Amino acid sequence: MPDEPQWPTEDDDAGSAAAASQPTVQVNRPSVDQPTMRFPLAAVLSAPSTQEPLRSSPVRSTPNGVGAGHSASGVPTTGSGGPSGGSAGGKSHGAIGPEVGQPRATPVRIEPKNDQTRVVPRPEQRTTELSVPNAKTARVDQLPNSEPSWFDQTGRPDQPPEQRRPRPEQPRPEQTKRVDQLQRREQPRQEQQRPVAPPPSPPPARQEPQPVRQELPVTGYEEEPEDRLATDDEPRKGRKSLVVVLSLLVVAALAGATIYAVKEFGGTKAIETRPPAAPANVQPLVKAVTAGAPAPTPAGVKQALTGPAGNSVLGTLTGSVIDPASGTALWQQGDTTPATPASSLKILTAAAALLSLEKTDQLSTKVVQGAEPGTVVIVGGGDPTISGAPGRSVYPGAATLDDLVGQVKAKGPVTKVLFDLSRYTGEALGPQWETADIAGGSVAPIVPFMLDGGRVDQSNVNGARTGSPGQAAADAFAQRIGAPGATAGAAPAGAQVLGEIKSAPIEQLVDNMMQISDNVLTEAIAREIAIKTGNEASFAGGVKAVRDVLTKNGFDLATANFVDGSGLSATNKIPAKLLTDVLTAAAKPTLDDARTAKLRPLLTALPVAGGSGTLAGRYGGTAAPGKGWVRAKTGTLTGVNALAGMVVDVDGRVLVFSFMSASSRDPEKEVRPALDVMAAALRGCGCS
Repeated sequence: MPDEPQWPTEDDDAGSAAAASQPTVQVNRPSVDQPTMRFPLAAVLSAPSTQEPLRSSPVRSTPNGVGAGHSASGVPTTGSGGPSGGSAGGKSHGAIGPEVGQPRATPVRIEPKNDQTRVVPRPEQRTTELSVPNAKTARVDQLPNSEPSWFDQTGRPDQPPEQRRPRPEQPRPEQTKRVDQLQRREQPRQEQQRPVAPPPSPPPARQEPQPVRQELPVTGYEEEPEDRLATDDEPRKGRKSLVVVLSLLVVAALAGATIYAVKEFGGTKAIETRPPAAPANVQPLVKAVTAGAPAPTPAGVKQALTGPAGNSVLGTLTGSVIDPASGTALWQQGDTTPATPASSLKILTAAAALLSLEKTDQLSTKVVQGAEPGTVVIVGGGDPTISGAPGRSVYPGAATLDDLVGQVKAKGPVTKVLFDLSRYTGEALGPQWETADIAGGSVAPIVPFMLDGGRVDQSNVNGARTGSPGQAAADAFAQRIGAPGATAGAAPAGAQVLGEIKSAPIEQLVDNMMQISDNVLTEAIAREIAIKTGNEASFAGGVKAVRDVLTKNGFDLATANFVDGSGLSATNKIPAKLLTDVLTAAAKPTLDDARTAKLRPLLTALPVAGGSGTLAGRYGGTAAPGKGWVRAKTGTLTGVNALAGMVVDVDGRVLVFSFMSASSRDPEKEVRPALDVMAAALRGCGCS
């Protein structure tokens, strides 16, 4: 075997076990096919030289000592633990890596002989830098504790690695400077050792050794602190410190930006509290309705209405304008001459209902036990708004037929259905009513029990109606309860009530009647007034009851003549002033008049120009100024158009009016728009 190179050994006074307990490193050679060697970290080598073999420096054993063993070259050495050969504590280099639980030897100091150190290519594993004077730093890779294949069990290599002269490299400037300083301060060459703290034991969870930085000792220098020995925790602590520093910098930057923004946009002055600014002097375009608003004069109103009232399309025009606050008549034209009011007559019926009935009164429909078992009798209570199709009714708050059927079903089986319409008397159709109006949707026979006002299509307010609404409603009840059909009959006196449903309150019924101008509902309410005042529940009884109630409340009906409560008959005649008198009582600014409080709902029941009810599609073009400011009841028959209601003028004054036109001109395109212009003229009057 060729001569073995001289590998570094430990001093004779240090046992080979000290080397065995040291962390090991692996030196990677430039060529992959050449073997590598692992050395204890305590013996870091300078670059091998062809002129000079490698030398080792003495090493001091750890305080607690180690056993005997072999040096790296296999030569027995002794230490504080005992002679070579394996005394107590001795250990051979069968495994050179560190032993868990074994003490560590103090790393040795390396004295380079020349200016070169071995250049070791750095693999991907963790590396440890070793500082050597006058030379480049060698990187020694740490690998797991395993033996290379060329080591035998005695710790001797089968064949030493090939010796290669490393490529000279220029030392780093800072290293050269430091080495020069050290050399100047060096005493005569003498091997000295200083204790170096052993590196911490690797964590049990990680098998790879920890990196150790070794510094060359220099005479006269203080010993390096223990924290120079690097561990895995140090990079982590460094990263944490870096994160903390960066976080503080971000916070400082945000604080600086905030301060800059505050200064840029007014500084602390921007958050100073100041007294509130004086309120702006706003001149509202919409003025509140008050009694103190400027009162129009008759001359001013006459001037405002001269043009609109002179429109020839209106034919024969009668009308009246009154200031409710003062009671002053501001304009009149044939106001005491009776004329056909058409549906504007409903104002009188509604007023009579509000003056005579309680606003919370409801119309009740009942089903009672018949004379025979399994027989039931529907007792009509005068409510024409019962809904046969919930969710589709044109009457808000209407009771439902399904509710009534459900109540009766719960009492037991039904085999026969009767319906009692005896609440009303007299004819079912009014004087001069035309039967064609039934199919046209204007009216249905007036009976005390019907569904949806007698409409065939419950959701179509102007749709066709049925000629026998009572029978149709009773048949619908029988079908839903499981009986074969329904026939007319009378309810036994004092019969047990099996089910009952109630209409919306009277005030709501009046509102709905005025909004959609429902003739059937109006006639039903007129009959309730008749029953309340002791009159018969018929057309004649209803008319008499309305007249009696209004006369009793101070209204002059001397020249009024009407035969129904809805205004459907063309024979009805009333003066325009009667309508404005009733509206004046409802629109007075104070409640000093006892009638005013009861009649107030009459004003809110009036359709809004361009907004609701029968006025929803009107008030365009030249009548637009009145949109939203005019509330009025319409009236339409062949050759007759009427408009009666209230308006708020630009000064905030409430005025009431009534206009009735008898004209052969086109009602939809000419007459009604002309009436709308008259009401809009009152809105823009300000005729004080």
